[in-house]
Order: sequence, then structure tokens, then C-alpha cells
Amino acid sequence: MIADAPVGDEKNNPESSYASWSRVEKFLSKRQAAILRLNGRRTPRVDYVISETGNIALHLQLGPRHQVPRSPLPLVRIEEVAYEGLRMARVRLTQDRLLRDFHDLLNAVADRIVVHGRTPDQAFNETVRAWMALLHQPRSLGAEKRIGLLGELSVMNSLADKFGWDTAVAAWKGPEGEEHDFGLPAFDIEVKSTAAETRTHTIHGLGQLTPNPDRPLWLVSVQITRGGTQDRTLPECINAVRRRISEAAPGAVSTFDRHLNMSGWSPDAPDDEHWTLRNAPLVLAVDEHLPRLEPSLLDSLPEETRRLVSIDQYRIDVTHLPASPDPPAALRAFRLP
Repeated sequence: MIADAPVGDEKNNPESSYASWSRVEKFLSKRQAAILRLNGRRTPRVDYVISETGNIALHLQLGPRHQVPRSPLPLVRIEEVAYEGLRMARVRLTQDRLLRDFHDLLNAVADRIVVHGRTPDQAFNETVRAWMALLHQPRSLGAEKRIGLLGELSVMNSLADKFGWDTAVAAWKGPEGEEHDFGLPAFDIEVKSTAAETRTHTIHGLGQLTPNPDRPLWLVSVQITRGGTQDRTLPECINAVRRRISEAAPGAVSTFDRHLNMSGWSPDAPDDEHWTLRNAPLVLAVDEHLPRLEPSLLDSLPEETRRLVSIDQYRIDVTHLPASPDPPAALRAFRLP
């Protein structure tokens, strides 16, 4: 049974934008599903949703012109859902260990919508920016993220050779929480990087290797290895790209810097590890020949079961796959900047 109740009274009471943890915890302890309507019976709907599996989420009603917020946070996913005939954005967490902290984030987003009249996109982005500013300190990226950033910079470098730096920077969507790392009018690109000897990559969610209906998707598998002093560090690659953008497309520098920050990189964090490409990146069309899981995998499940199943990540090995014929010309000039 799902409890559906407004929080607070029906008047314009700021307290109605807040779901107390003590109340949420009672539902979680009983494994009881509940919908707490943080905006009372008013619109737009702002629902704090508790599932019987022990998860929490925020459902935000979207207006006709409202876009689904993009999450720069790796553990926070946002997707569009339909509920009671309404178009809504669902903000959810991918790791239960941070449930209590995520609860505070959801309340902060809800408050900006209910009390301050912000749109879902504005409310989420303003909350994340405020928290990041509050907690900002020089960060040291883990090896996996540094390797991933090097791979994306090598792809950006190749795109710039073909389209110019303005287009290459604008196409970089990964730090904004988009499903694919690069988006261009003619095609999308997903970049997977590894320092291992095999091309085994982690895929995050069923949508990451799902092409958009209006353009093809290409997977670029990048293998790098630790090098000597003659090779490149991540800060050297970033500085080289930034210098080229400053010279060729100065208006794109701020976008590049913002995306770097969203990726977790800080110029103040020490990083002197040298890298080089192990071999030429492998470019693969995302089609029926590529091993992957598709959203239709869950279609055979009953609807009530499908709502409870989430595939947050899986792994694929493309080591022995041949490169796809005729990749885009912009995906043929790879090198570390």
C-alpha cells in the first residue's frame, strides 16, 4: 500500500517544502512505499517518493518548456518519468550508503521550487552549485577519473582538428551528466578509457550505449599506459588544450573551465603522473554487433517488477572486436594533447 499525503497544511506554509528524516525513516524501516507531497495539493507537483525497496527519490513536475535537469554528480541520476498523466523528473541516488545525505539534498531542491518558485532545472543546479562552493577544496582525482578525462581530451583534440575548438568544446557533454560524452548534430560519442591490457569497460546504466533516435552513436575505446618523463601528465594535457582554445576560440574557455570543474579536476591538486597512448583508440559503431544491454531487456518483465529493477552498471570486453568501417572523419586523429 502506498501512503499519499501532503506535508504540512494546505496554505502557503514553507514547512510544507520539507520532509523530516524521522518521518521518512519510519516508512523506510517498515519497507512501506509512500509519496509525500511537498507542495501540498498545489502545482507544480513536488513529491518525495519512498519505495518499498528502501530507496528515496524526488519527483518534480515539468512544465511544457521545462527541461530535465542534468546531474554533474556521478551518484545522482535524473530521468524523465510519467506519473498520473504528468511529465516529471525523477531525481534518484545510485548508492544507498549516502541515503541520509541525499535526503538533505532533495529537501534543498524542493525548498527552492516550493518556497522560491524556481524551475526544477534551476533548483537542482543552484543547489548543487551552492553545495560544491561550500565544500570546495583542492581535490585529487582518482586514477580511474584521470584516465577517463585523458581519453575525453584526446577525443576533443580529434574533433577540434576537424570542426574547430568552438564546436569541440560545445560538444563535450559528459561533465553535464548527459548520457553520452560528446554530442554533435550528425552523431554522438561515448568515450571509454582504461589503463588495463584489455579493452574491458564499465557501462553506466542502460542508456549509456543507447543511440538517440535521430543520430548514430560511436564508442571510442582508449587505452593508455604509464609513460616516462617525455610523456604527458594530465595537467600538461589540460593546459595544452586550454591554450589552444584561448588562441582559436577564446569565448569557449569559460565553458571548458566549467566542465573541468564539474569533472572534479582542480589545478591546485598535485598530479605528476605521466601517460601515453598504449595503442590507437578503437572506434566502434554502437549497433547490433556491439555487446551491450538495451532498455528493451526489461520489457518482458511485469510493470510492477520493472519499476523495481535498476541496472546501474555492467562491463563489456571489446578487446577482440575489429574496428568499424568508415568511422566519422573527426574520429581519426587521436593523440594526447
